[in-house]
Amino acid sequence: MTTKPTAAAARATVYGYPRQGPNRELKKAIEGYWKGRVTADALRATAAELRRTNWRELADAGIDEVPTGDFSYYDHVLDTTVMVGAIPARHRATVDSDALDGYFAMARGTQDVAPLEMTKWFDTNYHYLVPELGPDTVFTADSTKQVTELKEALALGLSARPVLVGPVTYLLLSKSAPGVAADFDPLALLDRLLPVYAEVLADLRAAGAEWVQLDEPALVQDRTPAELEAAARTYRGLGALTDRPKLLVASYFDRLGDALPVLAKAPVEGLALDFTEAAAANLDDLAAAGGLPGKRLVAGVVNGRNIWVNDLATSLSTLGTLLGLADRVDVSASSSLLHVPIDAALERDIEPQILRWLAFARQKTAETVTLAKGLTQGTGTIAGELASNRADLASRANSPITHNPAVRARAAAVTDADTRRSQPYGERAAAQRAHLGLPLLPTTTIGSFPQTTELRTARADLRTGRVDTAGYEERIKAEIQEVVSFQEKTGLDVLVHGEAERNDMVQYFAEQLTGYLATRHGWVQSYGTRYVRPPILAGDITRPEPMTVRWTTYAQSLTDRPVKGMLTGPVTMLAWSFVRDDQPLGDTARQVALALRDEVNDLEAAGSSVIQVDEPALRETLPLRTADRPAYLAWATEAFRLSTSGVRPDTQIHTHMCYAEFGDIVQAIDDLDADVISLEAARSHMQVARELAAHGYPREAGPGVYDIHSPRVPSTQEAAELLRAGLKAIPAERLWVNPDCGLKTRGWPETRASLENLVAAAHAVRGELPAS
Repeated sequence: MTTKPTAAAARATVYGYPRQGPNRELKKAIEGYWKGRVTADALRATAAELRRTNWRELADAGIDEVPTGDFSYYDHVLDTTVMVGAIPARHRATVDSDALDGYFAMARGTQDVAPLEMTKWFDTNYHYLVPELGPDTVFTADSTKQVTELKEALALGLSARPVLVGPVTYLLLSKSAPGVAADFDPLALLDRLLPVYAEVLADLRAAGAEWVQLDEPALVQDRTPAELEAAARTYRGLGALTDRPKLLVASYFDRLGDALPVLAKAPVEGLALDFTEAAAANLDDLAAAGGLPGKRLVAGVVNGRNIWVNDLATSLSTLGTLLGLADRVDVSASSSLLHVPIDAALERDIEPQILRWLAFARQKTAETVTLAKGLTQGTGTIAGELASNRADLASRANSPITHNPAVRARAAAVTDADTRRSQPYGERAAAQRAHLGLPLLPTTTIGSFPQTTELRTARADLRTGRVDTAGYEERIKAEIQEVVSFQEKTGLDVLVHGEAERNDMVQYFAEQLTGYLATRHGWVQSYGTRYVRPPILAGDITRPEPMTVRWTTYAQSLTDRPVKGMLTGPVTMLAWSFVRDDQPLGDTARQVALALRDEVNDLEAAGSSVIQVDEPALRETLPLRTADRPAYLAWATEAFRLSTSGVRPDTQIHTHMCYAEFGDIVQAIDDLDADVISLEAARSHMQVARELAAHGYPREAGPGVYDIHSPRVPSTQEAAELLRAGLKAIPAERLWVNPDCGLKTRGWPETRASLENLVAAAHAVRGELPAS
């Protein structure tokens, strides 16, 4: 394809950029502040330098308009809560006393005050802090952060565009505050919120903003007529303001659908739309809506969520089609680059030819600039880049890594019988009770125990050769012995080995499966200061040898109590990886499921009577549009059952999910046919237990009574009260007692105290049960 120069020069921009720094400097500074080793001024200085570095790198790469306001100490939705003054009453005194400490208290809680609830940001693995609102909420504008960061960028001589969470999305992501009726609709506060946004916009204009971006990703979900009318009213109102910058309303992650004509007609100056494969319908819908005459269109043609190189020729074709649909067309990634690592060039352990298939934030920035240049000046000016890109795409398509005939033949041979347990749940449950002999309200943990500095040092020592394999394994054995001993002394009923040998619940398995690539520097923010390195699912999947049997068997040798085998499920292996985009996700899930099935069967053969296959990502990967969900849930639940259905009836299969809204997937949870499921419930006050009961869920469940994403230690009374609330929904013979999630991120002192209180609560509530 050859294109001619466009009439108006296309600008290159991005919606946001990774926050942490190339060596996770922000994480280290924040955690140092929490521990008292870093002052508030030093933390702020580190943050300011990271922002300046990002902006300079973007500008040097050719980005014409840098984003501001996307940087955050913890979460951009929490930043919005501060911006609009929606501070929960229980945190108001702390915020008034010290704004920074109050900010972190809302995110993490204190020993005396619970944090805000945390859940997934749409269908990504990023977590946001859920705003708590009610009829008495009073909004007040605080544009300090947004104005300060804009001025910092302008002082560098850069063209800058502040990025804010839009008011409609903010309200749609909010929940009723404690004590407020659950059916309260935060959108009812829209007229109260809009004047605050108007004030912030005026402040930004006064500070020098020409454009402000208002992110409205909630509008790519199914929305009611009332919600669409609220969006229309919002942008009629903001558009009518006289004291404001130009407004760019941005959406991403999916097609806008019915919301597109609403925004196209709004009196705003620009729209930013996703035009990647997931949102390809936006192109047809935009044409059907008559385009955006007189407006700016920012076209997200570079995938902001995955790491494969862009097909430049295809993107240029899309951009060429869009030229006739708007007054001007600019080029961007499809979403904030927050969701990808910083720089693929830092990876030294990936074969150079394969590395050319990958594009992290810096490479995506370069692709965006290249596409803007080609659109503006014609494809002849980027002929070299296009030729190189074609070669990289062909290399990947033709690689033996991506096509293993034996794997594909095995996956094609799967039958429905392979995805079903040999006996129905009722018969299995009886066999498992007889085999395991557990008490009512059995206690357990989710799997991981604290990953101490000593454990991380041991892994680093092994990598660098400071310790040999034998020495490393002795350290792991010692840690497993300590974990098992602690659990026995504490009185837990079903134990775990603690996962001392695992760096991450997905990466650990990915490093042992063919078809995956692991990175050294591919850190991505999950929440707050928690960063993960998602592996890259590059080819067909095989399991060369057992992955977990050795350490699970060793732990079981130390105790007479059952020790759970611990695996990560196939959907989560996909969701927390960068997945292939060259075949359907369901096909990839089946390959992973077959590898895990082999591992489950080997664990059972080695003596494991309880095996947990975690699927915390089942809900987060749920398509944003309702019409797309049945097909996803069909292959997702089938993949889980394929992993777990090869065991005997008396082997108890557990699964685990956390930090998502579960009400709309209860039927899918049922369809997994797991014997026991543990779920996050502490911050949501047992909401999921009530949802399971309303569905008539027939199996055993452990709604969490200990919020592990906060450093606070729940008291015995607090855990007992949550357990009693759980008993109102789930009968005692089917109720388990456990934390919300794994304990990897917690320290040993709080872990010991919390689990001792959890076990004490279980004993106390057992004593209240009627005699059988």
